[in-house]
Amino acid sequence: MEGIEALMRHVYIFPLIGLILGGIFAIAAFLSSQLLPANLTAIVVIVVIYWICGINHLDGLADFGDGVIAHGSLEKKIQAMKDVHLGTGGGMFITLILLCNFTVISSLPPHLLPLALVACEVSAKQSMITFAAFSTSLQKGFGQIMIERTRKREFFIGLGISAILCAALLGLLGLAVLIVSSAAAHTMVEVAKKNFGGATGDGIGATNEICRAISLASALVLGGVLPWTPW
Repeated sequence: MEGIEALMRHVYIFPLIGLILGGIFAIAAFLSSQLLPANLTAIVVIVVIYWICGINHLDGLADFGDGVIAHGSLEKKIQAMKDVHLGTGGGMFITLILLCNFTVISSLPPHLLPLALVACEVSAKQSMITFAAFSTSLQKGFGQIMIERTRKREFFIGLGISAILCAALLGLLGLAVLIVSSAAAHTMVEVAKKNFGGATGDGIGATNEICRAISLASALVLGGVLPWTPW
């Protein structure tokens, strides 16, 4: 817990963690693309993502999805989110995210894919900071620690780091990806507030997964429109 507390006091370093993780994913994408077709490369990248990162965020996405899909009062939605069993909503959210990741990764041009993976992972980690900074904690736990320790100061420092990294990686396209991801994170804040009255660690994990997928999709859509070679 002391280590977690220390990390949460410097939560603005999350984009740097995203840079390292994205670099690993980029290496996996580059190497596999030299040997495999695009669809198999996408599978390799997805496997590496969850092998390195684990499935905690994916589990948070499932719980968040169960709560959002549940009908009834805020209390019933929170109860559905806390339920340890996977529900229809959670299964649907996981399926959609994995399908989106597979489709986009297999569709991104091989020369753009490695850098896009790095920029999108940076954006996803910044989205977690955004969600925490603009949310109100709902219950005790890891999520509460992050939400209470993440203030606007941490948000702006993280955003500055993310903007520099994304611009260095993909130029104007990288900044556009970051903006789209940040907008998605703010939307997640509102969804959590509307459905649960506040935020939990599940919301933070769900934001990471959803914003990674949205970032990748925006890189694919805007990659043919915006310049992405800063050099």
